Amino acid sequence: MSAIQLDFFRPMRVLVGCEFSGTVRNAFLDRGHDAWSCDLLPSEDRSNRHITGDARDLLNDGWDLLMVAHPPCTRLCNSGVRWLSSPPPGKTKEQMWAELDEGADLFSDFWNAPIDRICIENPVMHRHAKERIRNYQDFAQSVQPWQFGHGEVKRTCFWLKGLPPLVPTDVVEGREARVHRMPPGPQRWAERSRFFKGIADAMAEQWGSMAFEEARAAA
Repeated sequence: MSAIQLDFFRPMRVLVGCEFSGTVRNAFLDRGHDAWSCDLLPSEDRSNRHITGDARDLLNDGWDLLMVAHPPCTRLCNSGVRWLSSPPPGKTKEQMWAELDEGADLFSDFWNAPIDRICIENPVMHRHAKERIRNYQDFAQSVQPWQFGHGEVKRTCFWLKGLPPLVPTDVVEGREARVHRMPPGPQRWAERSRFFKGIADAMAEQWGSMAFEEARAAA
């Protein structure tokens, strides 16, 4: 960063909710921002920039950007709508619908947070989820890992507020559905929720520079 850029640079206060890996948090930290992750689980990398708890308790703490990396989405996503009418073994319909309400409330709290810039990552939702989310809007864009340097297929949708769509940075060959083909196991859920570093870097580069551009425009 040049001396002229440093004159205008203002670090963003960034909260990355529902992230224990630190991938998105570290991408913003590496670019000079005041970034924190928060999850019910402790930080995988034992960072002192992680808060163990419910991210909703932090939403009023003056953040410039809220990035929700992977909120619990099992009951909201289109692929799981069948469980609402035919519950899996050990579950009842009442439990399924109650879990749907909980998931919709969580998404709603993040989406309606008093923060100017918000990104929530989630799969495509079914209509019952959309009906339950306060001030629902359709997702702004969907991206693939292979657009950001990872030779994999895993469609990710972004709900954006106060942020422009991400621009692909490194389109590569390779269309492997690695995560979807993983065998069942104790770590499968963690790998499914792990964010792609190339996408995290693009967020930090493109959205993190907004504070710099705004400061320069105001000068």
